[in-house]
Amino acid sequence: MKKHIVRVYPSKEKLERQDQLAWKMAQVASDNTPIKADVADMIINRIIDNASVAIAAANRRPVASARAMAIAHPRQGGATVFGMPIDQKFDCEWAAWANGTAVRELDFHDTFLAADYSHPGDNIPPILAVAQQMNKSGQDLLKGLVTGYELHVDLVKAICLHEYKKDHIAHLCPAQAAGIGTLLGLSTETIYQSIQQAVHVSFTTRQSRKGEISSWKAYAPAHSGKLAIEAVDRVMRGEGAPSPIYEGEDSVIAYMLSGKNGKYEVPLPEMGEEKRAILETYTKEHSAEYQSQALIDLARKMKSKITNFDDIANIVIHTSHHTHYVIGTGANDPQKMDPTASRETLDHSIMYIFAVALQDGTWHHVNSYAPERAQRADTVALWHKISTVEEAQWTAWYHEQDPNKKRFGGRVEITFKNGEKLVDELGVADAHPAGARPFKRADYIRKFDTLTEGIISKDERNRFISLSESLLDLSAEQLQQLNVQIPIDKLINNKRDTKGIF
Repeated sequence: MKKHIVRVYPSKEKLERQDQLAWKMAQVASDNTPIKADVADMIINRIIDNASVAIAAANRRPVASARAMAIAHPRQGGATVFGMPIDQKFDCEWAAWANGTAVRELDFHDTFLAADYSHPGDNIPPILAVAQQMNKSGQDLLKGLVTGYELHVDLVKAICLHEYKKDHIAHLCPAQAAGIGTLLGLSTETIYQSIQQAVHVSFTTRQSRKGEISSWKAYAPAHSGKLAIEAVDRVMRGEGAPSPIYEGEDSVIAYMLSGKNGKYEVPLPEMGEEKRAILETYTKEHSAEYQSQALIDLARKMKSKITNFDDIANIVIHTSHHTHYVIGTGANDPQKMDPTASRETLDHSIMYIFAVALQDGTWHHVNSYAPERAQRADTVALWHKISTVEEAQWTAWYHEQDPNKKRFGGRVEITFKNGEKLVDELGVADAHPAGARPFKRADYIRKFDTLTEGIISKDERNRFISLSESLLDLSAEQLQQLNVQIPIDKLINNKRDTKGIF
């Protein structure tokens, strides 16, 4: 890997194209270095992972609404939509919209945390949708996804968006565009312009994850994928983009990030170097914000040492800056303590999550968020005894450059009314690559089976898993079948309606 200095250049100080970050990213995307088996295997794992959470969310309102919009855009030879029959195809940008929303809705797929944070699996829906519409093979899809993961992770390692209250799709959209460029075998020039367009149109604020968090949290990465597809399409027709998009005097670093004196070091693979960033990412065992994964596992462990929750005086979670200020009491969001809050808000309240996990000793993607669960009097009482504090060591571990040394959990101190304390800590989730039970292929398949049980047939399950595991050998025709079908009578919003504009 080579670190590239990225800073603002006044207009009078010309920055040559080959020295711009977007061009260097495009070079990585157009470099056809062979992909090793371990990277390919992890891509397959994440295709299965995405499908499992998408099908589990298929009939939730945001997903059903997104699907209804996609169904209004049928296209012969287009792309498939999760849940719908594989012989029904739709415009790829709308399939990406529907599938991206389905994947993101439960907040239950893969994650990468560094200078900023991300869900790199959000690259899969738009790149797969374009692959299906453009009659690409499994090998083509593999290459595109490897690029998407690589560039997404590299940006997240270097550039913090959250510090300046920008939503993290600003790193996702250029990665998606670059992945589509790799998939289609586009030139460095075309990918370069596509990345710049994608960056330009995808900077949004973090209010989408603040206060009363709405369904837009699920729509945001799908919106990003739709923007990325449209950006590539425009450039393929000969259009250009604002340039230089990162370094320009009036562009994103200068006015949306660290300002005119800002400087970043972005790591990128050198030409001929493998793209292996996906191996630094990790999926979720529990349907909750990633920083809560280790703390859920810790709560399960600590539960066995508590006989009466009424004896607890208070609970303090010592954790990183990020966890404290985003999902902890440092956010100063009263909604995070509100029993009537939305699922999306509860998912971003470590106080709620730890209380429920401590009482139940488990976590469920539906039951743990049910209104009757959130409003249980004893849970509310315990929940309101929990607070978070930032601890420098946990913040340092969170930002550790060595992926083997990163820690995302915290130390929990439970103080009882008699003055006794119960103290324990956990750095990484059990399912993390460095955890007690790292996820393997069998775990991804088990997660798929758990989340799709009672929704799809056994034959459909076997068909999809078999196709996914054969990704490297799939023809263009076979890739058209890479979708999970739900019996049509179990799928709401399964045909065109007249509720909206489309």
